[in-house]
Amino acid sequence: FAGTYYWLPKWSGRMYSETLGKWHFWSSLISFNVTFFPMHFLGLAGMPRRYADYATQFTDFHAIATVGAFWFGLSQLIFLWCVLRAWMFQKGEAAPAKPWEGAEGLEWTVPSPAPFHTFEDPPTVK
Repeated sequence: FAGTYYWLPKWSGRMYSETLGKWHFWSSLISFNVTFFPMHFLGLAGMPRRYADYATQFTDFHAIATVGAFWFGLSQLIFLWCVLRAWMFQKGEAAPAKPWEGAEGLEWTVPSPAPFHTFEDPPTVK
């Protein structure tokens, strides 16, 4: 996700919606923890790993983990919409050649999106 958010302005020529990015982050973070945190309690209660069938006493924690897993999957639709919005629908402000403060290197010296023949002449590397 981080790589996509970092490179998306260079790929698409548009900045993604920061609000959608924050919604994706928080929704993914919370749902990931709702999915996997109950598994710690299942393990402490004696639930063995990699079982297709389990005792009834573990049903509640499995149900919570299942809800979290579906929520995590649906959170990725926010990410998909954020990428499609910038790339396919060209929504958002135009991305500068160097949208990030720490972006260093030759790829950040060309306009966004990068042209097909990026460098007609070999660039000078310092």
